[in-house]
Amino acid sequence: MSNQGHQLDAAAIRRHHDRASATYDESAVLQARVRQQLIDRLDWIAFEPAFIVDLGCGTGHAARALGARWPGARVMAVDFAAGMLREAARHDEAMRCERLCADALELPLPEASVDLMFSNLMLPWCDDLDAAFAEIARVLQPRGLLTFTTFGPDTLIELNEAWHEADDYTHIIPFADMHDIGDGLIRAGFVEPVLDVLRYTLTYPDVLALMRDLKAIGARNATTGRPRGLTGRQTLRTVEKTYERHRHEGKLPATYEVIFGQAWGAIGRSDAEQDGEFSIPVSAIRRRGKSL
Repeated sequence: MSNQGHQLDAAAIRRHHDRASATYDESAVLQARVRQQLIDRLDWIAFEPAFIVDLGCGTGHAARALGARWPGARVMAVDFAAGMLREAARHDEAMRCERLCADALELPLPEASVDLMFSNLMLPWCDDLDAAFAEIARVLQPRGLLTFTTFGPDTLIELNEAWHEADDYTHIIPFADMHDIGDGLIRAGFVEPVLDVLRYTLTYPDVLALMRDLKAIGARNATTGRPRGLTGRQTLRTVEKTYERHRHEGKLPATYEVIFGQAWGAIGRSDAEQDGEFSIPVSAIRRRGKSL
């Protein structure tokens, strides 16, 4: 789903998140809020998972919360950045959660073994959304639940606009829209997908403060079309000047479009026939829009 120049450099993503592991929690304000909202949505579902995976666990907050919610369940925190897993281990004094360093596209887990796959803002870092959904579908139990968040295309729209004024390089990773995500879930065989969008705005005194926050959480430019040298002063001044157009009440906004999604693992044909379920067209995906 990526165009040339917008493809992602997996090694750079891993390196950035490794380096950011010690500073992540201090700056990941939005990520923490979205994570809690995703956890709270599990209250809507009568569900008793035996095996839970927090995919793209970061410093392990969700894994620990899910373990506390279902103390009898096996909980595994998975991330492909070893530094994040070290931070997760440091916070998990009781050592209740298993930890696994693995790529979301190649999970060393058996087929149909996971009851609940929880993933908060990990999918934007997957260059191939179809491959990610296919791998999750492989390890998810029939009738197992996938619940996730990801960023939509309006995320960091102000910063993207400012960089476009400054140079011809790619600076913001591409974000899939809700329709593409729904299509991907259907192609992977998930059923009963539900998607909705919330919009968040963080404010900063200047664009450099925003860039420092992004660096602190590992959200640095990892596209193959990124500039390879240091950004020149003139380019940076152009970014700052362009971003100033958005200043409101003394602050610069940074917009985040967050897509919340859930879907159930594919069931076998015999089960589908028994339940009268066969396929769900994309047009039937329920969507709820709301702004904050």
